[in-house]
Amino acid sequence: MKATILNLAIAASLGSAVVAQPHRHAHHVHQKRENSPLEKREIVTTYVPATVTQYMLGNEVVSPEEAQAGLDKGLTSSKEDAVFIEKVTTSSSSPPPPPTTTSTPIPKPEPTKSSYPVSSGAKGIDADFPDGELDCTTFPSDYGALPLNYLGMGGWSGLQYTPNFSLKDLAISFIETGISKPAGQTGFYSYACPDGYVKTQWPAAQGSTGQSIGGLYCNSQGKLVLTRGDVSKKLCQKGISGITIKNKMSSGTSVCRTDYPGTENMVIPLDSTPGSSLELANVASNNYYVWQNKQTTLQYYVNKKGVNAEKGCRWVCDSDPEGCGNWAPINIGVGESDSGITYLSIFPNKAVSKAVLDFNIDISGDNSIKCYYHVGEGFSGGADGCTTGIPKGGSVTITFSE
Repeated sequence: MKATILNLAIAASLGSAVVAQPHRHAHHVHQKRENSPLEKREIVTTYVPATVTQYMLGNEVVSPEEAQAGLDKGLTSSKEDAVFIEKVTTSSSSPPPPPTTTSTPIPKPEPTKSSYPVSSGAKGIDADFPDGELDCTTFPSDYGALPLNYLGMGGWSGLQYTPNFSLKDLAISFIETGISKPAGQTGFYSYACPDGYVKTQWPAAQGSTGQSIGGLYCNSQGKLVLTRGDVSKKLCQKGISGITIKNKMSSGTSVCRTDYPGTENMVIPLDSTPGSSLELANVASNNYYVWQNKQTTLQYYVNKKGVNAEKGCRWVCDSDPEGCGNWAPINIGVGESDSGITYLSIFPNKAVSKAVLDFNIDISGDNSIKCYYHVGEGFSGGADGCTTGIPKGGSVTITFSE
């Protein structure tokens, strides 16, 4: 059995109906590999069984009642009870291991300019999407969507083909995950938004065994249609302001959000170049995606120095297959609670990675308690990371430094 451990502290005070983003790596099996049979395939069929949730404090399993009691304290009473963990166990097989390495040293990656546009390059962020008018082979960059050309999928961040699905269905039992540029197959086409923005479109239906589904829908007429047109006619919405990532290093790095709801790959990019300040998207958990009647949060992957978004914001990172992409050393979790407090966490990606981050992370500003990661010292909250609160209307800076 494969256990995926996620930070639950950002759901503090959100109530018993809230969980951290249920990022289940088990069904991400669509990455290309050298000499893999996937090289000549365009799609991979994926099946994910139901999940069982356990709550953990450190290395000890606690009951849901004990976990909720800890959450109700706000996770601020001491370092020892600063981080709760949600452990999602599935009976599916583990994802394929990273490509095996030879004795040849892996060259240290250097920051390079990414090929995807920066936020200012996105046009029409406030324009209504022309529902049912654009061909499925047209990426909707004129309506605010940010093309991720480096993924090789026509700009889309994720593709989930559902040939047997009708928009009236409540569940989706058959999903094919696309790995190359689409040719107009029916299904869901997910997309990235500029820094500080999140996508607005996903269907009410979810996978019959718990998969999240996201994006516009390509219908049988080959046209892109809104999946939440009753909520928003726009493709992107501004997240909650107040969290900035500032890079004070001489090297660049990347912070990659999971494409959620959707394939859940860590492909939504923030390219943190030296001297840059970028807005980290945040959402109100009670007004965003609901997974199996539970509120969710946003999750980010922090890569090492020298790994730009084009290299690191993908499932497999060729330059360091055991240390970036899905195996990045540190995660950031964020979400605003019902009370208006944003809970911000930094924690190790120890469920799958043994990599160690090679720079410091400090949170400063209107945060309730200290929360940092320092090279050689670790996290302020202990081995499992740390969580801090930001009052409604407050702001913090997440600083990267050497």
